[in-house]
Amino acid sequence: MESQNPKHYDLEERTFLFAQSVRTFVAKLPRGIANQEDTRQLINASGSVGANYIEANEALSKKDFLMRIKISRKEAKESSYWLRLINTGNSAAVDNERQVLTQDARELTNIFGAILRKSQ
Repeated sequence: MESQNPKHYDLEERTFLFAQSVRTFVAKLPRGIANQEDTRQLINASGSVGANYIEANEALSKKDFLMRIKISRKEAKESSYWLRLINTGNSAAVDNERQVLTQDARELTNIFGAILRKSQ
């Protein structure tokens, strides 16, 4: 019998769940000018990971596919950056959630990097 890996998703679904989890996380953060700007950037980057992956799957050429995958990888990296900057208000639970999201962003970065290497 095959073991089920809880992180084994269709990549479109996984990127959707990442963006959705970021939005849930952001709602728990303390308000402030810096967090307001950083969370806006994080929300944009996290949503762009999956949106560009969907566009890659609909690409009209290999060049277009590779460009969209590169953008997905870039946006996953950018998500990690914004997650690092965000102030969690010294909440251990929220900081733990940030660590989980940061790991997800790193994994997505690695997945898109592997797709690029195999596709070139």
